[in-house]
Amino acid sequence: MIRRLDLRRSPEDGADADYVAAVPRAAFDVSHAVEIVKPICEDVRQRGADAVLDAGERFDGVRPTSLAVPAESLAEALTSLDPGVRDGLEESISRLRATCEAELESTLVSDVADGARVERRIVPMQRVGLYVPGGLAPLVSTVIMNAVPAQVAGVPSIALASPPQKEFGGLPHPTILAACALLGIDEVYAAGGAQALAMFAYGARPCRPVNLITGPGNIYVAAAKRYLHGTVSIDAEAGPTEIAIIADDTADAAFVAADLISQAEHDPLAASVLITDSEGLTDAVDAELERQVPLAKHQERIRQSLTGEQSATVLVRDLDQAVDVANAYAAEHLEIQTRDAAALSGRIVNAGAIFVGSYTPVSLGDYCAGSNHVLPTAGSARHSSGLSVRAFCRNIHVVTYSEDSLRAVAGHVVALAEAEDLPSHGAAITVRSDRTSTNGQGS
Repeated sequence: MIRRLDLRRSPEDGADADYVAAVPRAAFDVSHAVEIVKPICEDVRQRGADAVLDAGERFDGVRPTSLAVPAESLAEALTSLDPGVRDGLEESISRLRATCEAELESTLVSDVADGARVERRIVPMQRVGLYVPGGLAPLVSTVIMNAVPAQVAGVPSIALASPPQKEFGGLPHPTILAACALLGIDEVYAAGGAQALAMFAYGARPCRPVNLITGPGNIYVAAAKRYLHGTVSIDAEAGPTEIAIIADDTADAAFVAADLISQAEHDPLAASVLITDSEGLTDAVDAELERQVPLAKHQERIRQSLTGEQSATVLVRDLDQAVDVANAYAAEHLEIQTRDAAALSGRIVNAGAIFVGSYTPVSLGDYCAGSNHVLPTAGSARHSSGLSVRAFCRNIHVVTYSEDSLRAVAGHVVALAEAEDLPSHGAAITVRSDRTSTNGQGS
């Protein structure tokens, strides 16, 4: 069901090995998709809400009576929410809130010299737009992963958009609405895809423009983020979800197979990659996949993912090579199921999130670990981080110098300004130091 890639005979090791090319990903051409979403975004910029509604009717098959979800619909969704689901949401919110509060940076003051102070002030984004996809599944957990860090950061204005659903009369999925109500998010829009992101970026009554857009989505959402970046800030261009698992002969094949399946369930383009030095485990996992996949509700989608070019079992000589492969692949989610998983995790430098040990599956992180599941994909974990409370904050340097502290450094500033052939920069210093000197002589 899942193909094998044998890298044990690779003549190259470590940084010199081309492991990035050895483990392929699904085709995901955002550049091409940008040309598709560009006219949608421009239509929203020019025509506002009518363009958003028109696009929703065209792509989602339903035209909501209004973009804004009525307050009574939010309240009704929460009232009708299954108690078990509500308990799960509340636990997820509580755990994520705890980690966000711990990660929230505080204002720092540096006294670089007498009378010379630089303050790094932390300020929240003033307005953000959160995107929650509908697609193949109502990702209610994504409401939490986006909203909680924004709230902890102190963002005063939060809007959320999710695609209208035909079966729910043009409203987003009721579980998503219930989560919004539970979190106190009352500005919710029935809008999906590129048109929702353009609504956030340009504004479309009654939605005002935002400063930052966060949240995952399909290739057209990623393309819209790329096109709109600059007009508005974005978190990342998220691609199809992916899991990599480093495992040795101590791993439980049933656990490994279940975890590979769990991410394959998301999307036919989802990637499931096992990296192991054990042929015995490889055979056992193959057998478990054959047993477990037919039992899955979404087995057709899962089979497409597991048999796609983006999924594979990668055979390596040893765990040293496994680490090299994992760092090159830079998975969105990386599980480590080995003898000394904690020590091995310390050698991983490229991953969106690391799940250590046999009892820390990715599914835990998707819902209730306290970590955030909005993570970098497609190898971007080599240079990007997952969503956190920091994404919703900005740093502002506040600089305060006295006359004496300016005089003490004036010569250095003038010298550097002259070196860059920017003498007026230096003059802005000397006009003050000369004034100070003159005033001192007259006293």
